[in-house]
Amino acid sequence: MINRNCKLIKSLALMTSLLLILSSCASLLPPASGSGPAPGSVKAAPAIDKDREGNPIKLPDKIEKLIVMGPSNTETVVALGRGDIIIASDEYSDGIPGLPQGIPKFSMKTPDGEQIISLAPDAIIVTGMTKAGGDDPFKIVADAGICVIFIPSSNSLDGIMDDIRFISEILSAQEAGDKIVKEMKEKIEAIRAVGKTIAAKKNVYFEISAAPYIYSFGSGVFLNEMIEIIGAANILADQSEWISVSEEAVLAANPDVILTSVNYIDDPVAEIMSRDGWGEITAVRNGDVYYISTNYSNRPNHNVTLAMAEMAKAIYPDKY
Repeated sequence: MINRNCKLIKSLALMTSLLLILSSCASLLPPASGSGPAPGSVKAAPAIDKDREGNPIKLPDKIEKLIVMGPSNTETVVALGRGDIIIASDEYSDGIPGLPQGIPKFSMKTPDGEQIISLAPDAIIVTGMTKAGGDDPFKIVADAGICVIFIPSSNSLDGIMDDIRFISEILSAQEAGDKIVKEMKEKIEAIRAVGKTIAAKKNVYFEISAAPYIYSFGSGVFLNEMIEIIGAANILADQSEWISVSEEAVLAANPDVILTSVNYIDDPVAEIMSRDGWGEITAVRNGDVYYISTNYSNRPNHNVTLAMAEMAKAIYPDKY
């Protein structure tokens, strides 16, 4: 049986993965016109008056100093060509190519509000995971008059693309945003075209947290959508969103392929292959257990298409 008690999560890495996928969307307005900002200065789109969580915001006339919280958001800002205006970020964004070196790194759950205020940013882009406990640790920053923009992680591919468009608009990088979304759509549709030709669908189990606290997902998650586009079936598709899973449930489903994005143990594939009783699972018996990049699959931004390509090749190596 599936245990939905989220108190079982012990790994901070897993907590980050789960919370980054919590979603809430807001509608987008048409791109602001104009020739673009001068070098080193980003002109914000004044027509936008709500963030992706639906909170009222008042964008500054220019965004020249930006703080970004959440690696998914950081990667998006860098991909839009705006990495140079980032003056601080979160601890999980450390090492992202294109992020300025030596900038302050803050905790996403317990940021130093006074230090953030002292940096005098024009705006802060914040991941929805910061509110996971119910409190808003950035309220002190907003109360100081700094524009705080929440981007809850989307649970669908369309939502992810809307997030990218939104961030591109507030940073007046619409052309770059449109290009990223266009490339995402092309990659997704290329995989979808192959997936539609697959008649005998393989059953897939995707693990995001290892034993003894096993977690996966059902429908209503972009990773489930990706499995379906590839032409396969998630063994937990009858469940909803992020779920704790018993070993008995996986054994009973007998998946053809097992994928894992666990990165906090040395060899997650070997760990799965060596579990007591799992040797009878088709995927384990045939050696069809594969690691999928944690960053690509857990961060809901343009890089999910890279995870989808990895997943497609693992599930159907003769098709992709």
